[in-house]
Amino acid sequence: MSLRLGDIAPNFKASTTQGEIDFYEYLGDSWGVLFSHPADYTPVCTTELGRTALLKEEFAKRNVKAIAVSVDSLDKHQGWITDINETQNCRVDFPIIADENREVANLYDMIHPNASETFTVRSLFIIGPDKKVKLTITYPASTGRNFVEVLRVIDSLQLTAKHSVATPANWQHGEKVIVVPAVSTEDALKKFPKGVEIVKPYLRYTPVPDDVN
Repeated sequence: MSLRLGDIAPNFKASTTQGEIDFYEYLGDSWGVLFSHPADYTPVCTTELGRTALLKEEFAKRNVKAIAVSVDSLDKHQGWITDINETQNCRVDFPIIADENREVANLYDMIHPNASETFTVRSLFIIGPDKKVKLTITYPASTGRNFVEVLRVIDSLQLTAKHSVATPANWQHGEKVIVVPAVSTEDALKKFPKGVEIVKPYLRYTPVPDDVN
């Protein structure tokens, strides 16, 4: 059965390009992004891993650890990293799991038989410090992921986990947010001292709280 939002992300031990890891220990108190690749030495994956490496500081300031998984061997991963660093002008220093037995791929339902019997689709999981699945995105093998969107979603998840707000369509960090329906307007005016803009009784905006970076 596939993982759903709010499910506990399965723990596992695996060989990676950064050594042996226990997934939970690797994450610690951080947020995590676990994402799969159909195979090594593939063009779209090369750009994705390079983009992730180039966004290292953006992930770090959000307390997020990235980790990738591919069904190829550790030796192939190491050779591929050389190509990624060369072609994408980056340095890949996050782990890539060698999942030759497809243990992680099966744990996270990353193989979709109608797409491929052997290769993983482009699955991505955002996992909170509580080890629960906060977001899943699945792309076909032919379509590269938008990691700027992944960061945007993390900003929203971290904000809404802390405050009684939701983020509107196309929201970007720093823009106004929506007061959730569970908070009355009377309580919202006390809770959000920057003010509450009432468009409709169910649609109320407020600036991002001061304690959000």
